[in-house]
Amino acid sequence: MSTHRQLGAFGPQLPEEVEVAGRRAAGGDWLPSREARSLKGHEGPVFAVRWNKAGTYCLSCGKDRNIILWNPHTGVRVKTYLGHGYDVRDAAICSDNSKFASCGGDKQVFLWDVASGLFVRKFRGHDAVINSVCFGAASDSVLLTAGYDQCVKMWDCKSRSVDAIQTVKVFQDSVTSVTCNGSDVIAGSVDGTVRRFDVRMGRAYADQVHAPVTCVATSHDGQCILAACLDSTLRLLDKGSGELLAAYQGHLHAGVKLDCCLTPSDAHVIGGSETGEVLYWDLVEATVIKRFRAHAGVVCSLAMHPDGSTLLTSSLDGVVKVWTAK
Repeated sequence: MSTHRQLGAFGPQLPEEVEVAGRRAAGGDWLPSREARSLKGHEGPVFAVRWNKAGTYCLSCGKDRNIILWNPHTGVRVKTYLGHGYDVRDAAICSDNSKFASCGGDKQVFLWDVASGLFVRKFRGHDAVINSVCFGAASDSVLLTAGYDQCVKMWDCKSRSVDAIQTVKVFQDSVTSVTCNGSDVIAGSVDGTVRRFDVRMGRAYADQVHAPVTCVATSHDGQCILAACLDSTLRLLDKGSGELLAAYQGHLHAGVKLDCCLTPSDAHVIGGSETGEVLYWDLVEATVIKRFRAHAGVVCSLAMHPDGSTLLTSSLDGVVKVWTAK
């Protein structure tokens, strides 16, 4: 097998570190910050916006109890899903795009058929508002939810039972966010902890960040956990040791649930602000690379396209916006 460096159109490709340095010098213009279009269809705050795995469509959900499927690349509203009796806090799309899950004030998890627009299952067991939902990393047959009732629950989508197959109740306050990475289930709570549950090994780990956590996200290399905290700080933790690797500041996050994420290359951290801004930080230097005004109200949710070309944001102003690179 050849060990030669792969050639680009005009010779050897630049090493990644040289490319990143060049982009940094360009002032962050390659990061999505130009408004391409606004997606208007909700009446009231939009709590979450989520890409499908391929980045071709997205879902938005909010206080108006509606879930809307969009093609954000064209601005077309594809379908509206009705069935929730209370506000919808979060949604997640399975990898084959055939189904999605949603949760919120109903205290139930809705599993929907994308094509028909009907929900096929309702899972019950939470005693309060459900804040977050995601599909398992290894299989779309497992759903995970986090609720105001201080627990994380796991559900089997293939089972006929509507009850949870497992409940994790070790938190001291509302669990605001849950995500998966390999065999790890990671959750953040208002009690100031980020907890990791290794399902394969049957072990649990807790890291105290000393501030309420509203969102957790994992790096794409699976080595780090990013936590959005209510002391206006994003914290990057080593997943294995729990060591604080970096802290990102410059935004306002004091009283509202806000999202956070990383770019696909893990080179930059992205966060929203209660001032209506979106900020990009350099992962290593923890400096603000770019910031821009995205909404008139709080930027409560954001989602980066799988290839890093497009950013979605939603706000309390009722609008979903699509941002591309300049």
